[in-house]
Amino acid sequence: MTGPYNPLNLPPLGGWFARQQKGGVYACVIWSLAAVAFGYAFVHRVAPSVLVSDLMRDFTIGGAMIGTLSSLYFYPYVLLQIPLGALLETWGTRRLLSIALCLAAIGSVLFGLADSLFLAYCGRILIGMGSAVGFLGSLSLAARWFSPSYFGFLAGLAMFIGMSGGMLAQGPLALYVEYFGWRHSLFALGGFGFGLAVLVFLLVRNHPIQQKNEAAPSSPRLSLRQIMTAAAKSKEVWKIAIVAATMSGPMLALGGLWGTPYLRVAYDLSRPQAAFLVSLLLLGWAVGAPAGGWLSDQLGRRKPILILGCAVICLALIMLIFLPALSLALTVSLLILIGLAGGVMACCFALVRDVMPSAIAGGATGIVNSMTVASGAILQPLVGLSLDYQWEGTLENNIPIYSPYEYRMAFILVLISSIIGLVTAMRLVESPRRD
Repeated sequence: MTGPYNPLNLPPLGGWFARQQKGGVYACVIWSLAAVAFGYAFVHRVAPSVLVSDLMRDFTIGGAMIGTLSSLYFYPYVLLQIPLGALLETWGTRRLLSIALCLAAIGSVLFGLADSLFLAYCGRILIGMGSAVGFLGSLSLAARWFSPSYFGFLAGLAMFIGMSGGMLAQGPLALYVEYFGWRHSLFALGGFGFGLAVLVFLLVRNHPIQQKNEAAPSSPRLSLRQIMTAAAKSKEVWKIAIVAATMSGPMLALGGLWGTPYLRVAYDLSRPQAAFLVSLLLLGWAVGAPAGGWLSDQLGRRKPILILGCAVICLALIMLIFLPALSLALTVSLLILIGLAGGVMACCFALVRDVMPSAIAGGATGIVNSMTVASGAILQPLVGLSLDYQWEGTLENNIPIYSPYEYRMAFILVLISSIIGLVTAMRLVESPRRD
């Protein structure tokens, strides 16, 4: 007997999966798992926005420390993006993503158990490490399992799923926290992460078998160091990265942390109400990302869409900051518009694949994604520092209270970054798409 007993003469499970073709049903299944992992990462990314008052109360901290605690998710995430972009080309998505999800789940449980700020920091760092693979993994699988003509749309669709996770971390999570507490919510997220890790390990395959067979044996494989060095030397990669970062900044600063407390103070809303309305920013992003990716695929152009998105973000932020008498409806409309315009940032990842050699595209994508997330790591604590600097000492239940004016002035930092992005987008270079 040359193999395990198999009375029904069925093909081995792994072999059956490996034989699936590009663009088929199974390609959609494995890509979806990676995209859901990105959605799970996004739940963790924006969850602190509905936990602000709880964390301030339980750890006795102010705005700057809350911004730091939230941003600790981003630091390991950012640092890991560049090597991960290259490692996905060599190690494969299945192994990296399943390990990463376990790390995020462990971090979530540790954060929920934390009885000191130090343990909360450790949990948040582990969550950031474990969340680092989802989006890049979905892009890697999209490149391997689908035609290049679908790449922009799939990058946008991954963003849609990510934003859907962000929306779950607003209104629905706020309601969950109201009933069960913030610690229990983190335990539940940990359990989901472990379950998703098992599914990824069992089902995901890194590439169709014919792609492996068609690889040219004479083509030398670049080392991790060579990939990273070549990508980092490209000025165009860094320009794309700046555009991506500054388009993501408003979503991460407002939708990811400070939008919910701002609406609560400015319009006297409950936490679930404010969180639900801020989640509409993420809904706008969820629509804008696949729509922008699809449109750029159809036009074969990325630059004009990115310029338009940057310009709309700047205009909406100017109105939000400098028109203080805005109604709640108009404020929410501006937040949605910021999300819609920011979502077209997904075109940045398609542009990387267009302009960079395929051998180093993974490393280049890692640089772009690292800068995207770095915008949150920078802007969230900077806005918190600005709030603390302006704070007049008002406390309520031992929680610092900031005025609507103080929030709007702090948001000027977000506007400045968006203007930098608009100027940079105008200097981008395009090349014909490789189909």
